[in-house]
Amino acid sequence: MDVQALKDTWAEVATSGDEVPHFFYSHLFLSHPETRDLFPVSMSSQRDKLVGALGRVVSNVDQLEEVVPYLQQLGRDHRRFDAVADHYPAVGASLLATLAHFLGPAWTPAVAADWAAAYGVIATVMVEAAEESEATTPASWTAEVVSLDRRSLDVAVLQLRPTERLPFRPGQSVALEIPSRPRLWRYYSPANAPRRDGTLELHVQLVPGGQVSTSVLRTLRTGDAVRLGAAVGDQLVLPEDERPDLLLVAGGTGLAPMRAVVEQLAAERRDSGDGPRVHLFHGARMPWNLYEHDLLQRLAADQPWFEYSEVVSDDPSHPGARGLVGDAAAASGAWQGRTTMVCGTEAMVEHTVGALTAAGAPPGTVRYEQFTTVLSGPTADEHREAGVAP
Repeated sequence: MDVQALKDTWAEVATSGDEVPHFFYSHLFLSHPETRDLFPVSMSSQRDKLVGALGRVVSNVDQLEEVVPYLQQLGRDHRRFDAVADHYPAVGASLLATLAHFLGPAWTPAVAADWAAAYGVIATVMVEAAEESEATTPASWTAEVVSLDRRSLDVAVLQLRPTERLPFRPGQSVALEIPSRPRLWRYYSPANAPRRDGTLELHVQLVPGGQVSTSVLRTLRTGDAVRLGAAVGDQLVLPEDERPDLLLVAGGTGLAPMRAVVEQLAAERRDSGDGPRVHLFHGARMPWNLYEHDLLQRLAADQPWFEYSEVVSDDPSHPGARGLVGDAAAASGAWQGRTTMVCGTEAMVEHTVGALTAAGAPPGTVRYEQFTTVLSGPTADEHREAGVAP
């Protein structure tokens, strides 16, 4: 397999821009109409997500060993889209047809064989992982909305009760689909450690133009049934074998996974009497979006191992700390000797990581989730709605 030829040919196809996904989806839906139901009614948010990701991954097949665990997780997670093994050849055929159309004479028998082989390897990894999970794990979980608490103008806290227990670790994320936006999945992190009753708490912040976040705050009601996907992510999860002191830096509803980790550590301390020290920085544009202010202040007052700092960026009249939360966390020096976890919007994470690194934090100690866009994996738009970093 000529990996360089894969890279070069994909770079050539990518120069055609939006014409590439338009051709791909037209070919896929005309040749296999049954696949149309796998995608949202509105394709505006889909854009080049599928075909672009396929091109990037397949053309970097020489690094496959680095992403096999992710591809396996993705294959398992794709069961919630009702994707089955029979769909993979249809997608692959449309990908090859798209490449042949845009490459013209450069689409030689050798290039075609390399692309087919590379796609086959990736599809096989995903299908095998999906098939293995069928025996033990549901494709998705149905959950009832137990309560919906509007905490501020644009933040709501959902309590959900799955019909079957959904396994997850504090710091992971789950995909959410609501009745009014079928097949538009968005990723949210449970804000709690696993509970005996299996309920989950999700924090949703309204994003201008966000199709799912807007509907959650305006149309979702107690008693509604939603769907949840399998838990994913590992960068905001505590290591199994150690409990380092932590600096947690959250922007907006990026607070959710941090609160879950704090809840986990508090429970462990009650059982063992010992544990790490934690300093949590929470940043928001306006003070009313410090929606867990009272809870976190009470915890800081009661527990000497926990510190809480709030930062507001857009209200010059705020009497407390003002500015960007990443700058405040970096300037505090609280990162020294600690593992740092960061969660928020893409811009917030990028700025915070840069500020911490510039202040002297060793890069290996700063962790943040990097959900790769592969096939129908989460997109930047999805993460901006969910408040986590793509």
